[in-house]
Amino acid sequence: MKILIDIGHPAHVHLFKHFAWQMQNKGHEIFFTCREKEFEIYLLRKYGFKFKSFGKKYVSTLGKLLGLIEFDIKEIISGIKFKPDIFLSHGSIYAAHAAFLLRKPHIALEDTGNWEQVRLYLPFTEVILTSDVFPIDYGKNKQIRYMGHHELTYLHPNYFQKDESFFKMLNIAKNEKFVLLRLVAWNATHDIGQKGISKNSLREIIKLLERKYRVFISTESNLNENFKKYKISFPPDRMHQALYYADLFIGEGTTMSMEAAILGTPSIYVNSLQYSNVKDMEKYGLIYNFKSTEGLLNKIKEIMSDENIKLEWQKRRERMLKDKIDVTAFLVWFVENYPESARIMREEPEYQYRFK
Repeated sequence: MKILIDIGHPAHVHLFKHFAWQMQNKGHEIFFTCREKEFEIYLLRKYGFKFKSFGKKYVSTLGKLLGLIEFDIKEIISGIKFKPDIFLSHGSIYAAHAAFLLRKPHIALEDTGNWEQVRLYLPFTEVILTSDVFPIDYGKNKQIRYMGHHELTYLHPNYFQKDESFFKMLNIAKNEKFVLLRLVAWNATHDIGQKGISKNSLREIIKLLERKYRVFISTESNLNENFKKYKISFPPDRMHQALYYADLFIGEGTTMSMEAAILGTPSIYVNSLQYSNVKDMEKYGLIYNFKSTEGLLNKIKEIMSDENIKLEWQKRRERMLKDKIDVTAFLVWFVENYPESARIMREEPEYQYRFK
């Protein structure tokens, strides 16, 4: 089987990497397409995948409209050359359009439900795989729900391995406590009108955290001069080690907030955008969810006062994992046995229990 996977974000490389490795070990051929946003190229090369880059993403509204046409054409050309049996993506408009024109199935994974994207790929997609807590209904003929989250495809205990050499790279002692803050660029289409941590709030947060922790900031955009000394750039393939060993994570981005929680690190999500996956982690007590910075400092003080908080979070993580499946194992089975797998899941959704 030949599978073309379209990547729209660095996190999507992590989403599909174990799936791709397992499928390659089974004799299937995998090919990635991508645009350059942040670290996609680095990760695809690091993991040894065959890929085609379509160039840099457009930021302006007009640019995104032009990019829709340009990247559609490039995806179609890649499909013609590679001749995939299936297109797979995290809700890629380009993969959906190319699959439709080349008369191949497109399987999409979805966890945000951003309508400005979904409406452009939904009509051209055979199956949308979503978490069982995902609130939007795309119809029983399109949507299949599974018990898990995207981040479990690479952070499930079957795949993630901690590596203490991380501390040497960071040049800190193993017993030195540190906090990781993640600030986003706010230039995605779904970010319009949204907000997270203001500069004034960031200043107060850092001042408080420095009483107990070493503070590191990871960001997609330029920092104010006052904060530049905190900025750090982890190798993208090592970021999950940082999240695992951190004593606390505070971030505006959904993905890294989820990753920290799933790894058992106290996670604070600050964003006016609210997603079902974050709320699910909140249910297990793994994420503190803030629409604004109101009350944030008090929550940080509460966390700082608990010397056993990491141990408690690991217990909460174990409770969460008991309710979830190995999403990569499920995805390998689903794609390898498609379309029969879709029929089985629609008629017998409890079939997924075997992937726990």
